[in-house]
Amino acid sequence: MLIGQGIDAHRFAPDRRLVLAGVAIPHDQGLAAHSDGDVVLHALCDALLGAAGLGDIGHHFPDSDAAFKDIDSRVLLHRVMDALAERGLRVHNSDLTIVAQAPKLAPHVAAMRACVAADLGCPLARVNIKATTSERMGFTGRGEGIAAFAVVLLDESGGSTSP
Repeated sequence: MLIGQGIDAHRFAPDRRLVLAGVAIPHDQGLAAHSDGDVVLHALCDALLGAAGLGDIGHHFPDSDAAFKDIDSRVLLHRVMDALAERGLRVHNSDLTIVAQAPKLAPHVAAMRACVAADLGCPLARVNIKATTSERMGFTGRGEGIAAFAVVLLDESGGSTSP
């Protein structure tokens, strides 16, 4: 078993679509980033890469590379999953936390879990996503942006994936 953690944060930006865990979320702003700004998938990619000892998302998909400009973060996640598969690794489970004062995310958690489970190739029961506020403290509490935290457990492909 291999454990990894990931953290990401982006500030809000006008005229951008808000995407979290691969799901478009209705909001008046999106997140500033070279890619689509999906902090959840960025944190997840970092956790996966870290567990496998493969560095971080910035190393694999640098913001200095025009090829990644406005890229869908699900594409990045699929590339990370390909790298894990090449090493005989797969996701056993993941636990993701989103910190945002707004928008309200509870109505979108089921769709986010389904999207992430499909992308990870694991049962829905092995993907947990929760959303919280920071009680109006810090940059997330002031509504300046969103942060996400991810923890994953990987196992070798011969292991069980049943719930």
